[in-house]
Amino acid sequence: MTDGLVFVIQIGLVALVLLMAYRMFSLVRAAPLPESGSNQELGPAPFIGKQTTQPVTSSDRTELFTRLHILAGLQERDCRVNGLDLAKAPEAVRDYAAVWLYGAACALCDRSTRHSDSLAGLAAHIAQRKIGIRQPQALQAIATLSQSSALLACYRGGLEGAEFWRQHHYVTPASSLYEAITANAFI
Repeated sequence: MTDGLVFVIQIGLVALVLLMAYRMFSLVRAAPLPESGSNQELGPAPFIGKQTTQPVTSSDRTELFTRLHILAGLQERDCRVNGLDLAKAPEAVRDYAAVWLYGAACALCDRSTRHSDSLAGLAAHIAQRKIGIRQPQALQAIATLSQSSALLACYRGGLEGAEFWRQHHYVTPASSLYEAITANAFI
C-alpha cells in the first residue's frame, strides 16, 4: 500500500515538473524580443528637442502600450459620443489625433525614452488600431509636427491630457482629443 502511494506521488511530481516546463517554454516564446538601438523600419524620427537613442524596455513598453491603449480607447469613445468618427474623418484630422496620441505617449513614458523612434512607432501602431490611420502616415505626422502650429497644439493637448489622466483617471475636456481636434480643424 505504501509503495503504491509513493509511486502515485512520484507520478504526480513528474507531471507537475513537465507542466512547469511547458509553461516556461510557452512564456519564453510569447515574450517580445528586446529592441535594438536602431529601428529603421519605423521611418524618420520626430525632430523635437534632443533625440534619444535609448529604446523602451519590454516591461516599460508593455505597461506604456496598455496605458496608451486604454487612454486612446477612452478618447476615441469620447469623440464618437460627441459625433466625431475618427475612422471616417479627413486625413488632417487623423493626423491631429495621431500627434495627440504621441503627446500622450511622451507624457506616460520615462523622460529618458521620450522622442525615440520606438515611442513614435508605438504611438503610430496604436493610432492605426484606434483611429484607422496608416502607420507610415502617422509617423510622417509625428515627424513633421514641429512644422505646424495645429499639430503642436494637438501634441501639447496630448501631453497635458495624459499627465492629468495619470493622476486623476480622466481627461479634462480642455485637454481631450475631441477638444484638440475641434479647436484646430474645421469640422
